[in-house]
Amino acid sequence: MAEHRRRGISKGLRFKTAGLFTTLIFGLLIAPPRSTAQSATLTSEPATDSELARDRPLSSDERTELLQLIRSLQERLDKLEAAQASISANASGLNRTPSVAPGQGVQLEPVVVAEPIPVAKTQDDADDKKTFGRYTPYFGFKVVNTEYGDMNISIYTYARYLNQRGLDSTYVDAFGNTKTVQNRQDFQLNKMQIKFLGWIMNPKLRYFLYAWTSNANQGLGAQVVLAGNLNYAFNKYITLSAGITGLPGTRSIEGNFPFWLGVDSRMIADEFFRGSYTSGIWARGAITDTLKYHVMLGNNLSTLGVPASRIDNRFNTLASALVWTPTGEYGDGFGDFEKHKKLATRLAFHFSRSDENKESQPSSDQFENTQLRLSDGTVIFTPDIFGPGVTITDARYQMTNFDWGLKYKGYSLEGAYYMRWLDNFRGTGTETIARIFNQGYQVEAAAMLVPKTFQVYTGYSKIYGKQGNPWDFRIGANFFPFNNKVVRWNNEVLYLNRSPVGYTSVPFAVGGNGFVFHSTWELAF
Repeated sequence: MAEHRRRGISKGLRFKTAGLFTTLIFGLLIAPPRSTAQSATLTSEPATDSELARDRPLSSDERTELLQLIRSLQERLDKLEAAQASISANASGLNRTPSVAPGQGVQLEPVVVAEPIPVAKTQDDADDKKTFGRYTPYFGFKVVNTEYGDMNISIYTYARYLNQRGLDSTYVDAFGNTKTVQNRQDFQLNKMQIKFLGWIMNPKLRYFLYAWTSNANQGLGAQVVLAGNLNYAFNKYITLSAGITGLPGTRSIEGNFPFWLGVDSRMIADEFFRGSYTSGIWARGAITDTLKYHVMLGNNLSTLGVPASRIDNRFNTLASALVWTPTGEYGDGFGDFEKHKKLATRLAFHFSRSDENKESQPSSDQFENTQLRLSDGTVIFTPDIFGPGVTITDARYQMTNFDWGLKYKGYSLEGAYYMRWLDNFRGTGTETIARIFNQGYQVEAAAMLVPKTFQVYTGYSKIYGKQGNPWDFRIGANFFPFNNKVVRWNNEVLYLNRSPVGYTSVPFAVGGNGFVFHSTWELAF
């Protein structure tokens, strides 16, 4: 349509100019001259000097000047039409300069400009564009791009078949209590997230807002979440943010979701030790080209499913990460999808602490939750587990985590080591409870057997504690039909040995012992 308007303007300009030429030539060169005497007889008033000058015949000099004026106008019209044609040609293949990336200080993938879709064209719209906007992998489609801000819309979702019928139907905890394990088999459009991200008023002022559902939690609290955060990027050294995000206590909550080896599923050691998502303020940035930091001050370990009225009034939840990539770029995700030509290495240190109250923790069925659990899966706030009449109402959580990674030519080997302390207990009879210490580790290996198309992986993790030493093992495969991570089909088998963690949106269950299979179709654009 823009091209039609440009052609209409050009045609109108030529029509008006041609009319002007016709009037000038016809009125001044061809029309018969009138004498001064004739003019005098046609008016009742004496003719003025200006009227006499207007009505007298043109002299040869005046005719020459008029012809020069007409030639000058014609030359100007020719130049204007040439310029108009140049603008139209350039506009048909215009590549606009992309605006500032809508991320949070992260490096975007190369911009992909959508090619026009071949369709039948009529004579009137032969030159019209059939597509508009721009697509940036994992940041979605740009729908607004103005001098005052821009907006991208991105969608994440996956459909999953889950089979837990290989699990034992019951388990006995460390205190001799027999509990039931639900053996599920179902299909779910398990999660769906619609993200709005970009900048407003100033490219340094960025927003990331989203609607997130966990459909496996239908009917439970926090099944639908509307959340996000606001960010101001001063420079590469510091970006300040406020809102809801993951506490950066382990690698899986540094902001690399969903680029894990499995779909939306951590190893059980990571799930057991980590913090979760909460409201707060944070800063992140680069100390050097190879050393980055991320530190957050939050309300509690997990705000999902917890109203503000149940959170204590002290800012004592802190999480931090220091990440060193000595060989340079390492990539955000797990595994070497990018197929690094040179060895890429990573080493990171994390520390988290929080004073937690029983009321500030979500129930065990909330999605993306964290619970202060013992290594047999028992929540520490459960009454009477440490003796008759003993109930913990408050506890201090401290956790240190080291992670490392190697990537080379499609192969990767990555791992983590965890240590957690629970102490400062308060509540009835808690004076006799000693500090609780747990440690654990995980290792994951992956190989791109067909570059950017087919990947296999395996992983193992284990937790050590007074109430048991659970572990899990998994093996899986990823198929990327479009040679990118936007779409993938994942199949995974895992074996659980007395899992201490689990909830409805993940494939493992608390107390799970046995095999689990799930097949997932994931979309992340």
